[in-house]
Amino acid sequence: MAEDTTVSKLDFKYWLDKATEWGQATTLESQKDVCHHLPQLQEFLQQIYETLKHMNSVVAIQQFPLIGQLLGRLCWNPFVIGYDESQKILMWCLCCLYSSQPQNPVELKANSWIQSLLCHLLSSSKWESNEAETNTFISALGYTSADYYSHVVKNMVSSLVTELKGNQFNGLNVQGRVSDSRLSEISLLCVPLITLPDLTPLLETLLLCHGSASQEVLSSEFLEAVNEAFLKKKISLMETAVFSLWLRHLPSLEKATFDLLDQLVSTHMTSLEEVACVIKDSLLPQAAIHPAIFIIIDEIFKNILLETDGAPEVMTILQVFTQLFVQAHQNENKQHKFPMKAYFSHCRQPLVVALLGRPSAMHCSQHLKYISEMLKTLVEGESIRSFADLFEIWFLVAHFGEWLDVAAEQLLKAPADPDALLWLLAFYYSPQNENQQRTQTMVEAREIYSQLMMLFSCTALSVRDLQDAVHKAEIKQSGAQHLTTHLLINFLLFSSGGHMIAQEYIAHVTGTREASQEVRGLLLRTAHRVRPSAEGNPRAAALANDLLQKLASRA
Repeated sequence: MAEDTTVSKLDFKYWLDKATEWGQATTLESQKDVCHHLPQLQEFLQQIYETLKHMNSVVAIQQFPLIGQLLGRLCWNPFVIGYDESQKILMWCLCCLYSSQPQNPVELKANSWIQSLLCHLLSSSKWESNEAETNTFISALGYTSADYYSHVVKNMVSSLVTELKGNQFNGLNVQGRVSDSRLSEISLLCVPLITLPDLTPLLETLLLCHGSASQEVLSSEFLEAVNEAFLKKKISLMETAVFSLWLRHLPSLEKATFDLLDQLVSTHMTSLEEVACVIKDSLLPQAAIHPAIFIIIDEIFKNILLETDGAPEVMTILQVFTQLFVQAHQNENKQHKFPMKAYFSHCRQPLVVALLGRPSAMHCSQHLKYISEMLKTLVEGESIRSFADLFEIWFLVAHFGEWLDVAAEQLLKAPADPDALLWLLAFYYSPQNENQQRTQTMVEAREIYSQLMMLFSCTALSVRDLQDAVHKAEIKQSGAQHLTTHLLINFLLFSSGGHMIAQEYIAHVTGTREASQEVRGLLLRTAHRVRPSAEGNPRAAALANDLLQKLASRA
């Protein structure tokens, strides 16, 4: 026959009256009465827990408005918490009342109260049957009550960490491993206490523990709560623990990635260094050296780019993320390093190797021509059978967008073969074009390039001169329009006369949010690439930064 776990209002009132009558059991009569009722009280508490665990905290409070009074009084009764499983059941009941996402000051205060009760229960010893004697003992040690309990919590954490060490995966079948149910139980108990600094070693140890079965043994509530606290910077964890969290709990990794993207897109940062600092601080590039994590993050970027039709701000974030990932990969211990094929498994590896090169470390025009020719062979060859195949190639190039910025700059230096660089830009901005359409894009790209080169050496220019140049080129293709914007921004930054009209022209072409974001992304990347510390072009970097400030003030 199934056990009846229904809690009647009559029973609840009876035990609340008893708890009030007992207080902290300081008289002989109350102590005798408590001891007499302990078995029935534990049975009642078990019923309470069986009911609460199927409710959220809001519903629980609505059904049992005085539940806090009852549990609070019982938690401070040394006879109750010293009897059998009562202390443990009280902890479970308190965990059920904890709000994982408090919505108002009342719930925040309730959470704080629950944390303090749990700390008290965790630090309570069964021999503490007389509070006065306990306090005398604490004072004799030179501690305040709060200090004493803090030390006991630290000792408890240390004891649990030692107990769990055997479950940290090392490829061996360790004797005396903690059971999966025990791991789950400990992780669930930690949920209301996650932000306590003393608990951090236990959190890290749990995240590095693995059960005996293939399925996850840590509670999902625990994993979600740890991730939420980490993302909100309420706790600090060592990197390996964070990486383990994201490896074992996909929703946490996805949330971390989306939170980072939301933060970067919603904040108008004025330098790529700021963007890189925020991305690096998230630990996602460092975590991505694990191929499983990289693939998930990459898939998120891919889907967002498809949904936003290649939003410029997302493209910039992807490029900075990739640069930081490559740095983290290069710094990884060679003994444990995965090959690049593990991250870009669907791409031609010679192209991956070519794109991984740093523009400043080689003859740029020659290497750009090599990349362009390799891409052209792939794109126009028979191996591309679908849009998906074409998109994978374009997406790979998008990771290493710095090469496109270098190509646009190199074009202004009158390279021997400008067509190779123009084709590279044309493919980037019009990857879906068929050969005939791409041919038309190239015709328009050559024309605007020719017009700009005729003006490049002019020291006295007007905005009208640039407008006339664009008009003469008769730009119609969408891809050619974006390519034109890219060339124009570089023209303004690097030409003799461009500096004088840059601010006016930028104001003219950034009337829409989309245009403003596109120009902002180009300026951010150029300012970073040619910054003085990179032995670049200080004058162009200063102008790009000034233009970024002007755009930010108009946002």
